[in-house]
Amino acid sequence: MPRPLGELEDAVMTRVWKWNRPVTVREVLEDLQQERSIAYTTVMTVLDNLHQKGWVRREAEGRAYRYEAVSTRAAYAAALMNDAWSQSDNPAAALVAFFGMMSEEQRQALRDAVRIVQGPEETREAPEARRREAPEARQEENPGSAEDTAGR
Repeated sequence: MPRPLGELEDAVMTRVWKWNRPVTVREVLEDLQQERSIAYTTVMTVLDNLHQKGWVRREAEGRAYRYEAVSTRAAYAAALMNDAWSQSDNPAAALVAFFGMMSEEQRQALRDAVRIVQGPEETREAPEARRREAPEARQEENPGSAEDTAGR
């Protein structure tokens, strides 16, 4: 499980994730320098550390490297949430507390995500349970589809 990124690691990864392409130390440096004073060697060290930790892969280009994210920011956030949740001695209480901290917009995003994971109403039922159900019961459920039931 990944540990949370430090402030500078997060600032560097934010650019790598945002640009969604292989980047050079120079590109990241120039973007970071718009916000703070930072040395080329510092950015190079951070990207090398991120590579050692498995957050980015790199490919040589001349005497330098191009770095690319191994996974998305969403996957990183999900892994952090999963790790925090799994460490709780009362996961249900942890979820209730977490949901209580959410804004209405975040709760709506959560509801949307649950709908996506669960799928449409018809597909929620386990296929095995449907197959085990007696043909007569399916016919009663859909009285006009005896022909359809026989054809399954």
